[in-house]
Amino acid sequence: MPQTSMSICLLRLSALGDVTHVVPLVRTLQATWPQVALTWVIGKGEHRLLEGLPGVAFVEYDKKSGFAGMRALRARLLEHAGGERFDALLQMQVAARANLLSAFVPAARRIGYDRARSKDLHGLFINERIPDRPGIHVLDAIGSFCEPLGLKQTQVRWDLPVPNAAREWAEAQWVEDGRPTLMISPCSSHALRNWHADRYAAVADHAARRGWRVVLCGGRSQLERDTTDAILAAMQAPALDLVGKDTLKQLPALLERADLVMTPDSGPMHIANAMGTKVLGLHAASNPARSGPYSDRRYCVDRYDAAARKYLGKPAADIRWGTKIEHAGVMDLVSVDDAVGAFERYVADHSE
Repeated sequence: MPQTSMSICLLRLSALGDVTHVVPLVRTLQATWPQVALTWVIGKGEHRLLEGLPGVAFVEYDKKSGFAGMRALRARLLEHAGGERFDALLQMQVAARANLLSAFVPAARRIGYDRARSKDLHGLFINERIPDRPGIHVLDAIGSFCEPLGLKQTQVRWDLPVPNAAREWAEAQWVEDGRPTLMISPCSSHALRNWHADRYAAVADHAARRGWRVVLCGGRSQLERDTTDAILAAMQAPALDLVGKDTLKQLPALLERADLVMTPDSGPMHIANAMGTKVLGLHAASNPARSGPYSDRRYCVDRYDAAARKYLGKPAADIRWGTKIEHAGVMDLVSVDDAVGAFERYVADHSE
């Protein structure tokens, strides 16, 4: 690739956690080629999270807009590229809609996933593939999209765009009094990954007895409201309820203030990790080695192998990498003792 006048289109529409995995790739491209013109086709909510990312022009695509939206997207992309084709498209989403949408991106080189990660006719929409490396984290797979361009992602850096106003809002939610903070973000967008309210409450009460502040955060869905209410009802100790009160710009600042975030495999897990906060991840339906908090999984509960043995009849080592075990009751495999043990590992590592 030439080092000047480059134009690259990134296509990753969703979800919140996955788009945070793309940010280090953006940093890698920009560090090598400071003049690169990056255009990112993204979903609306994901754009709200990343709006303000330096050097990136975002183009939102509404999944409900159908073919008309795809044709309109092509016109907007041509505008961004000055009427020319992009030098390269990085097609980082294999869902059928995203594959079809990629056909409307005018690009000479169309780089997609290796064959093992391809699905929904992904191979028909690309002309180059990333290296096939099994058994790696999602972030590393996304990071390898720069390799066909002659680069290597050797450093992982996020620096998510968090406005000062968002940090000021987060700082106003509680007064620092020397107590560490356990933040609970109880819900994933995949309902079968979610844990039980009474178990969250038991761990929260344990943390409170250890002198911790407990804060609950989450979005505005009815599921998140109902789950939070059930946790609060089951708790003996008080907790600060911030569910539904923050925006997507304020969420990273809020997670940044926590010492430890307890959550299933979810967007807030990956946003917290990107902000440098340790995560107590609750895993049974998904493999933490593939989709857990990238930087540090020491405080995760990992019952993925137990789930594979129970629901698929074989150990996790014998199933396809990336297999999701989203069966009813799978999160029953994560016990209160598991989560308390993970919490205590964090306490032991951070005691003075």
